[in-house]
Amino acid sequence: MFAKVLIANRGAIAVRIIRTLKKMNVASVAVYAQSDADSLHVRDADQAVCLGEGAAADTYLDIDKILAAAAATGAQAIHPGYGFLSENAAFVRRCEEQGIAFIGPTPEQIEVFGLKHRARELAQNAGVPLSPGTELLQDLEDSVAAAGAIGYPVMLKSTAGGGGIGMQLCHSRTDLEGAFDAVKRLGASNFADDGVFIEKYIARARHIEVQVFGDGAGGVLAIGERDCSSQRRNQKVVEECPAPHLGDDVRAELHATAEALLASVSYRNAGTVEFIYDVDTGEFYFLEVNTRLQVEHGVTEQVYGVDLVQWMVTLAAGVEPDMAARRAALEPAGHAIQVRIYAEDPYRNFQPSADLLSEVEFPELPGVRIDRWVETGITVPPFFDPMLAKVIVHAADRNAALAKLQDALDQTRLYGCETNLGYLRALSRDATLADGLVTTRYLDDFRHTPARVDVISAGTQTTIQDYPSRTGYWDVGIPPSGPFDDYSFRLANRLLGNEQGAAGLELTLQGPTLQFSAATRIVIAGAGIDAHLDDDPVPLWRVLDVAAGQTLRMGSVKEQGARAYLCVAGGIQCPRYLESRSTFTLGQFGGHNGRALRAGDVLHLTPDADSAAARSKLPPELLPVIDNGWQLRVVYGPHGAPEFFTPGDIDTFFEHDWEVHYNSSRTGI
Repeated sequence: MFAKVLIANRGAIAVRIIRTLKKMNVASVAVYAQSDADSLHVRDADQAVCLGEGAAADTYLDIDKILAAAAATGAQAIHPGYGFLSENAAFVRRCEEQGIAFIGPTPEQIEVFGLKHRARELAQNAGVPLSPGTELLQDLEDSVAAAGAIGYPVMLKSTAGGGGIGMQLCHSRTDLEGAFDAVKRLGASNFADDGVFIEKYIARARHIEVQVFGDGAGGVLAIGERDCSSQRRNQKVVEECPAPHLGDDVRAELHATAEALLASVSYRNAGTVEFIYDVDTGEFYFLEVNTRLQVEHGVTEQVYGVDLVQWMVTLAAGVEPDMAARRAALEPAGHAIQVRIYAEDPYRNFQPSADLLSEVEFPELPGVRIDRWVETGITVPPFFDPMLAKVIVHAADRNAALAKLQDALDQTRLYGCETNLGYLRALSRDATLADGLVTTRYLDDFRHTPARVDVISAGTQTTIQDYPSRTGYWDVGIPPSGPFDDYSFRLANRLLGNEQGAAGLELTLQGPTLQFSAATRIVIAGAGIDAHLDDDPVPLWRVLDVAAGQTLRMGSVKEQGARAYLCVAGGIQCPRYLESRSTFTLGQFGGHNGRALRAGDVLHLTPDADSAAARSKLPPELLPVIDNGWQLRVVYGPHGAPEFFTPGDIDTFFEHDWEVHYNSSRTGI
């Protein structure tokens, strides 16, 4: 067995491999980009080597740096995880040249299955069913002729594509002519191969894949199948094992077909054979082979009680597996479902979201496995895949697994950057998913609209505050936080019928511009401020109805006062820190990531907040009188300095009015 293994990856898969190595008493070496220095995989590894700053090309994809780290630490083997160098045949050969074991298939197997047209040839030779398609196409003219013979719609594919890159659905000749050059360019730029081919597009398709493991000597074992049909832009969102609504005869045929294909090349280590299943005909067709561990391998492990990472490591170390004994021991139990949590914003077309995570909390529940790399205080970098965690649940049956998934997602807390957690919570309760009737186009029509406020412009210093705020911590150097004018703030919440502790916004001198995704009610209070809802001016001290999609533009605070307040029905949702949601900017905690708002921030509201207790207006005698004069109680300090402050100086101090400058600190009094 190896004494030390280097993990050439990051994120949840790196943590997963490290923890398996610990169980095997094998030392681990983590590599990391500087932006990942606080990642759990760096903390958990026995050793860690920094690959420098920059994106993937300068770090996790730099073969020379990876091999130098292996040599410097004495690692005998490299586990590539998934993505990055996991299917790079040149990297495998470099490892072999330096006497380092690559924990995965041979470079020849990676190459042959990496080119989809060659994989189709192997599948055809092994008797694997193929959908109508072509060999590599020479030019657009050949493509148009082939598509006409197959019949539209067709899928135009880059032969070296992966992860949904280099695939284009074409419903007509016009679509094909418009996509041909673009797909070739994508293949050339992303995979250094501009070869393309065409396959028949199946309108109502399911994506079924079979987990396999080969001993490298012709023995191949199928370890169940997974349904990965819940996809968005060809990227999987929900994966489950076993596949629902699949006949036992089809299931057995899928397993046997996958084994036959990989046995034909004496496949080594873990891999996945992917199929398209035609819902209308009940037929299945070969799609591709992934020559690596899949992101969704955990659902197979939960159902079959195996550790695929351990199998991979022991085989690479030269321990020959007893495939017959493993086959006899395979017995599926229950149902497992996985969802992927990403730092992305579904409301903004799933754009990546990089920022500080000021709250990370995952539940510890029976039958729930969380593969993750983040914890509270980690900043998500913008350079890499935005997956934060995989939530994997296992239960006796599918309905129980779905209920457990809903519970696990409901108890998960993530705050700071935008994630798809709310989207996944809604998806886990969708009727189509619950019925197991998902196809690969299903998520095209699934919509989830969160209750949120988008910060278009942030104003001078707009912060989240609450009442009675954060008090009682002077002894540890933390002054009281909260709204300066807590009377106006409390009145605004009272108008809305909110609880006294509901969080709202404090606006200083210049207000923000905010866009509301869902209907709600608001109150503007405090110092006079120009405010428009869309193009219509709106008053202070009134409950205002805001429709979904409306924009609130807050201008300058008028002559009297410096701070206005915006409260919303149900309050703004953010984590409590030292018992308060108030922002303490100097201490960099509380509120939204411990700082004033910035353009691009998102504030979360309480969905369907009950505003039955809202009032139309306040009695006039309750409204505050706001001006720029304040009378403060001042006492002499314990240490006088009469040589500097004479009695005359003290009289001068008390006899005059003083102005607090706009550059004065909030904590300056």
